[in-house]
Amino acid sequence: MTQQSTHRGLRAGLALLIATSLAGVATPALAQSVPVPKPAPVQKLSPPKARDGSVQMSAQDKAPATTGATQTPPNPVIPDPNRNVPANIFATFDANQKAQAARVSSYLSSLQTLVGNFVQVGPDGSKTKGDFYIQKPGKVRFEYEAPSPIAIIADGSSLAVRDTKLATQDIYPLSQTPLRFLLSDRIDLLKDTNVVNVTADDIYISVTIEEKQALIGTSRLMLMVGVKDGQLKQWTVTDPQGYDTTIAVYNLDSSKKVDPGLFKIDFTNYITPAN
Repeated sequence: MTQQSTHRGLRAGLALLIATSLAGVATPALAQSVPVPKPAPVQKLSPPKARDGSVQMSAQDKAPATTGATQTPPNPVIPDPNRNVPANIFATFDANQKAQAARVSSYLSSLQTLVGNFVQVGPDGSKTKGDFYIQKPGKVRFEYEAPSPIAIIADGSSLAVRDTKLATQDIYPLSQTPLRFLLSDRIDLLKDTNVVNVTADDIYISVTIEEKQALIGTSRLMLMVGVKDGQLKQWTVTDPQGYDTTIAVYNLDSSKKVDPGLFKIDFTNYITPAN
């Protein structure tokens, strides 16, 4: 019971990244059994550095980046938990902020496919990593490295959070998750979302989107794009309780062809394999 409860907690925490407005509140549309795959080798991560640490580059045997180089896992920039983000739906922005938001919108709209690696930092500071695949509109796959049993798949309309340890699969509407902003074919952040903050420094352009739901509360999604290369660097989801989950991405490749089969959700009920 204790081990099963631990896995349930891990699944809920990781699902929060994708379905922050649903996890722990709404009941998944469907729960299914899925086959348990062979585990991948465990890879240990170094502890996170200071929250304002910079991204370090070096060689790594992973997918090629759009720059032609490869990168080591970055140290995600963890937002200040005491930050005060304005929550005014009538927020106004100056010309520079509008230009920065337009730059992020243009970048997101220009992407059709995106492949890379990610490092996730949970609300408790725990770190996991894995690979992701995006094909717009609406399709994504996150594969977490062992020992995490989680895989997340969106097929354009539904999003599945699959736990191979518990042999379960929870289905959520993609339209009710923060990922829809990243997976939209084209998007104008200032027009299509409720942007509450736009900031820029020498390293990042940050755009914060806020969503309010009567029964759940307020959640936020903060996108961070590199100033120099204009590429997506990370995003942070803040749940209605104020807890942050941050994902930093690296080794990005926007030219690689993606197998459409990666985004297929198997809605068939499986029988859990015997141990």
